[in-house]
Amino acid sequence: MKKKLWLLAMMAMSLPGFAQLQNPTSWTADNGNGTYTNPLFYDEFSDPDILRVGDDYYLAGTTMHSVPGLVILHSRDLVNWENVSYCFDRFDFDDDAFSLKNHKEVYGQGIWAPAIRYANGQFYIFSNVNGKGLQCYTSKDIHGPWKHHNMKGRIYDLSVLFDDDGKIYAIHGYGEVHCTELLPDMSGPKEETDRVIIPKGSAVGEGHHMYKINGMYYLISTDYQPNGRTLCSRSKSIWGPYETCVITADETFGYHPVGLTQVKGRIVPDGSHFGIGHEDVNATACTNIHQGGIVQTQNGDWYALLMMDFHSIGRTVTLAPITWKDGWPMLGLEGNLGRAPRTWTKPHIPGAENIAPHAPYNRNETFDGKQLGRVWQWNHNPDDRMWSLRKGRLRLNTLPAEQLMWARNTLTQRVIGPKSTATVQLFTKGMKDGDVAGLGNINVPCSWTGIVKDGSKLTLRCFEQLTNDTIDTPITLKDGKIWLQLVGDYDNNTAHYAYSTDGKDFRQVGPEMKLSYQLITFQGSRAALFAFNHKGKTGGYAEFDQFTVDEPMADRSTNIPYNKTFRIVNLATRLPMKALGHGLMHDTHANDHSAQTRFRIIDRGAGKVALQCEDGRYVWVSGMGLPGDVRLTHDAAKAEEFMWQDYLNHEFMLMSTRTHTYVGKSPTTGSSYSMDYKGADPARKNGAVFVWEEEK
Repeated sequence: MKKKLWLLAMMAMSLPGFAQLQNPTSWTADNGNGTYTNPLFYDEFSDPDILRVGDDYYLAGTTMHSVPGLVILHSRDLVNWENVSYCFDRFDFDDDAFSLKNHKEVYGQGIWAPAIRYANGQFYIFSNVNGKGLQCYTSKDIHGPWKHHNMKGRIYDLSVLFDDDGKIYAIHGYGEVHCTELLPDMSGPKEETDRVIIPKGSAVGEGHHMYKINGMYYLISTDYQPNGRTLCSRSKSIWGPYETCVITADETFGYHPVGLTQVKGRIVPDGSHFGIGHEDVNATACTNIHQGGIVQTQNGDWYALLMMDFHSIGRTVTLAPITWKDGWPMLGLEGNLGRAPRTWTKPHIPGAENIAPHAPYNRNETFDGKQLGRVWQWNHNPDDRMWSLRKGRLRLNTLPAEQLMWARNTLTQRVIGPKSTATVQLFTKGMKDGDVAGLGNINVPCSWTGIVKDGSKLTLRCFEQLTNDTIDTPITLKDGKIWLQLVGDYDNNTAHYAYSTDGKDFRQVGPEMKLSYQLITFQGSRAALFAFNHKGKTGGYAEFDQFTVDEPMADRSTNIPYNKTFRIVNLATRLPMKALGHGLMHDTHANDHSAQTRFRIIDRGAGKVALQCEDGRYVWVSGMGLPGDVRLTHDAAKAEEFMWQDYLNHEFMLMSTRTHTYVGKSPTTGSSYSMDYKGADPARKNGAVFVWEEEK
C-alpha cells in the first residue's frame, strides 16, 4: 500500500499543468506560477517610494551622484517592472563637484530619497540635493520632459502630502519630525509654517512617507538606532498628536549585514589605508526590511515596498503584503504580523494576470544604437565632448585622473546578484602614452583591471584599492583587442577579474577580492567602463563593445525539487529530518538514508506544496503548531499545505498557508519539529531553514 501511494503521488506530479518556474536570463521576482520571490530586483534600488495612478504603479528611487538622475520604474502588477524615465540627464548646477572637476566630488551626496506624487493632473517628484536644498521635478507625462524647480530650504529625506483642502505639506526630520507647508507654485516652503509634529525622544526615525487614509493621517518612518525598525504614526490631524506602532522589525530574510568599509576621509588617493569591518552573522542592523512606501491596489489590498541593505549589492527592494490590524498597517500576514514571506502569491490585480515575467532592464549592450540603454549611468556629470557612440562601439577619450574614482566619463551600471559575470571587449589601438582603460568596480574601495599604455608598451594591470595591490603582466594584443570580465559572487561579497585574448579562454587576473557595502557613496558595487590618463594629460581614446551580463542563478526552475526524492537537512544542526514511527518529526544521524528520511513534493499549484514521506505518510500539523505538533498521517486530506520559500542554493523554508508560520526545530533543546517559527534569523541557524539533498 505504501509503495502504491508513493507511485500514485509520482504519477500525479507528472500530469500536465504541474507547476514549473520560468527560465529567465536575468533575475525577475516573478516565478511564473502565480508567486514572486524577494527581492524584486537583485540589484540596487534605494529609498523606494511607490505611487498608483489608475491601473499604473510607479516607483521612484535614489541615484545619488550618478546621472541620469532620479530613476522611475513602471508596473501593472507590482512584481514586473520596467525603467520608463529619469527626471534629468545631468545635474544643472554650476558647481565643479557635480562634474568631478578640479578635485571636487559629490560621492554619496547628489540627489536622494525622492517622494513621488500625482496631483493637479501632473506628476511631482521631490528630493534633496546636498548643499542645494529641496528640489522638485514636475511633468504631465511620466516619461517627461520634467521641469526642475529649485525650492531651496533645508528640507530633506521628506514625504509630501497633497491634502484635501489643497494645502501641500512636507514632512521631514530625524527623531524630531517637522511639517512644513509648501507653496503651490513649487517656489519654496511657505514662511513661518514649520512646526514640530512628533517631538524628539518618541523613538521615531526618518525616511518618512505620509498618507491620508479614511480621514486619518498615517506616517511610515524608519529608525536605525539601535536596530532597524519600521514604524507607523497616526493622528486625526496632520499637526498631531501622534501615536506610534512598530509595524515590522527583524525581517532580514535570513541575511546578515556585510562588514562596512572603514576609511578616514572620503574618496582618497591610492595608498591610503582601508579596512572592512567585522561581519557579524547574528546581527540584524539595517539588513531588515525598512524605509519605503505603501500602496493600495485596485481591489483594496495593501502592500509595502521597502528596502534592505543587501550585502555588496547595495540596497534592494522587497514587496510585502500588509494586514490591517486595529487600524494599523502591519506588514505580513495574519498569524505572523511584523514579518514577511520571501515567496508569496502575486497581488490579485484585475487585468494584470497575464503579464509575462520580465526584468526591469536589458543589461547587455552592443552600443549599436544612437543612445545608451536605460540601465547605464555616468559617474557624476560626463564631459559630452569626450565620449561618443561610433560604428557600433563606445568611445571614451581620456582625461587626466590619478585613479579610477577621479576619472570623468566613467560609465556604470549596477551589478546584479546573487552571482553574475560582466564581460566587455576593449579596443586599445587609439590609446596613447599614459592612458589607462578597462573594466572596474566603482565602490569604496574600488578595483579594476585593464590596459595601461606607457610609450608603446602595453601592460595588463589589476588594481585593488583595499590592499593597495597592483599586479602587472606584460601583454601583446592581436588587433589591439582584449576581453575583460568582472566575476562576482555578491551574496558572499567576493569578486575577481579575468581576461582573454580570444574571447573564449579566460584566465583570472589578481586575487579574489573582498567586497563591502559602505556609507561613503551610499551605493553598492557597480560595473564600470573607464578610460583616463594617469600622467596628467589629455591622451587618446579607448573603445568598448559587446558588454554582456551572465546570471547563472537567474533561472530558478530547478530550485524546488519537483519530481525528486530528497532528504531535508536542518541548516542549524546539519542533521536530516526523520518521520518517526511515533508520528512526530525529529532529526536523525547524518548517515540515515532510510525511507523515513526520504520525501517528495505533492504539487498544489501556485507555489503551494504538501510533503509525503517515502513510507506513505503525509506531513501535517495539529493545532497551532506548538512543539510536537508537526506530525505524520496516512490521510492525504489532512496534509498541511506549505508555501515553499526559495532561499537559493537548495536552501528553503516551509510556511504554512493556514497559519503563516514556519516549520522548524530548535538546535539546542532536543524538541521535535513544530510550526511556531516566525522566520529566519540573520545567520539562518535558528532551526527554520533547510537544505534539500536529492536521493537517487
